[in-house]
Amino acid sequence: MNLQDLKQKYGIIGNNTQLERAIEVARLVAPTDLNVLINGESGTGKEVFPQIIHQNSARKHGPYIAVNCGAIPEGTIDSELFGHEKGAFTGATEARKGYFEVANGGTIFLDEVGELPLATQSRLLRVLESGEYLKVGSSKVLKTDVRVVAATNINFYQALEKEKFRTDLFYRLSTVPIDLPPLREREGDIHLLFRKFANDFSAKYRMPVVKLLPEAEKVLTGYYWPGNIRQLKNITEQISIIEKSREITADVLLRYLPQFSNTNVPSLSNNINFTNNTIDSNDKELLFKVIRDMKGELNELKKIVFDLITTNPGSTNTAKNLNELQIIDKQDYNKDIINTNSGLTIHQPTHQNQLHNQQTIEVEETLSLQDKEIDMIKKALKKYKGKRKNAAKELGISERTLYRKINEFNIEE
Repeated sequence: MNLQDLKQKYGIIGNNTQLERAIEVARLVAPTDLNVLINGESGTGKEVFPQIIHQNSARKHGPYIAVNCGAIPEGTIDSELFGHEKGAFTGATEARKGYFEVANGGTIFLDEVGELPLATQSRLLRVLESGEYLKVGSSKVLKTDVRVVAATNINFYQALEKEKFRTDLFYRLSTVPIDLPPLREREGDIHLLFRKFANDFSAKYRMPVVKLLPEAEKVLTGYYWPGNIRQLKNITEQISIIEKSREITADVLLRYLPQFSNTNVPSLSNNINFTNNTIDSNDKELLFKVIRDMKGELNELKKIVFDLITTNPGSTNTAKNLNELQIIDKQDYNKDIINTNSGLTIHQPTHQNQLHNQQTIEVEETLSLQDKEIDMIKKALKKYKGKRKNAAKELGISERTLYRKINEFNIEE
C-alpha cells in the first residue's frame, strides 16, 4: 500500500513533509517485528500510527490492544498489564489475564508510556528482552509473543536525566522512532483540516458548511495550536454549532481561540502572559494558583510598606524606602507578570489615594516559582494529612500531576 492509499484509508489529512516521512517510516517498519516509539505532542494523532503498523504487518489477524498507561493507577498497573492470581492482593477474588497475555500473537499499543512507574518499567523490559513475565502473586514464568508500539508526549531525554525513565528500556522501545510534527509546523495543512472537520460536522448536524474569510484563514494558520489537531477539531465543531453566519470573520474566529501573545504563547488573561514556551500544559492550573497566591503575598507586603511610610513620614528609613520603591505619578495601574530565567518577576504598581493625590507605590520582587509550588504542595498535603486526592483537589490539579510533582521535587509526605 503506497503513501496516498494509507492517508486515504486512515483519514490522514495533509501534505507536510515531516508527516509524510512519519507515515512512510510506519509503512516500512510494519512488516518487521521491531519495537516502535512514536513521539509527538498531545493531540497530534499518535493513535493512528500503531494501527497502520499492526494492520500492515503479519500480525494483522492477531489481537490489537491499546492501553493508556497514564490513566491506570500505579497500584493496579502491573495487574492490568501482566495479570494476577486469585488472592494476590485485597479484592483479587479470581485470577485475571493481563494485556500481554490477551494480546499474544498480536500488537499492544502503550500510550503515554512515559508515565509508567519504575517498577513496572523493569517488568516491561523483561518482556521486551525475553518475552517472559510473571503474574502478580505468581512465581510461574509465562511467555508471550507480542509486538510493542509505544507513544509519549514527554521529553524522554529530560526524563532520562532525572532518572524517571530507565535508559535501557528507552533504547529497547525506540528501536525505530517516529516523530510527529506539531500542528503549528504544518501551516499548509491547518486550513485543509479545518475544511475537513467543517464538512464532517455539516453532515453530522445537517447544517450548511462554515467557511473562513481570508483574514480568518490568516488567523487560523498563525495560531500556535497547543492542543494540535484535537483542539482544531473542537473549535471547528463549536463554530459549526454556535455561529449563525456560515462565513466566519477573523473577529469571530478569535473569540474561540484562547488569547495568545505576540510570541505565540498562550496567556490566561490580559494581565498574565507566558513569554517562554517551556511550561508543561499539565502544570498550568497549578501555575495559575501559584501566581494568585504570590499576588496575595505581594498585596500584604505593600500594605506593610505603606503603613510604615504613613506612620513614620519623616524618618530616614522612610526616605530610603521611598527611593527604593520609586514613587511615581499615575492615576491608573498596570499589572504585568513576565517570565525570566530566575523565576517570575512581579511588577505591580498600586494606586494609593492617601499618599499624595496621584501617586502610587511600585513594588518589584523576584520569586522562585518552583519554591512556591513546593511550598503549596507541602501545605496541601499537610492540611489533608497526606491524602493526595484531597490535596490535588485543593490545588486544582489532577492526582496524577500531583504525584509527578511530588516525585519531581522529592517532597517528603
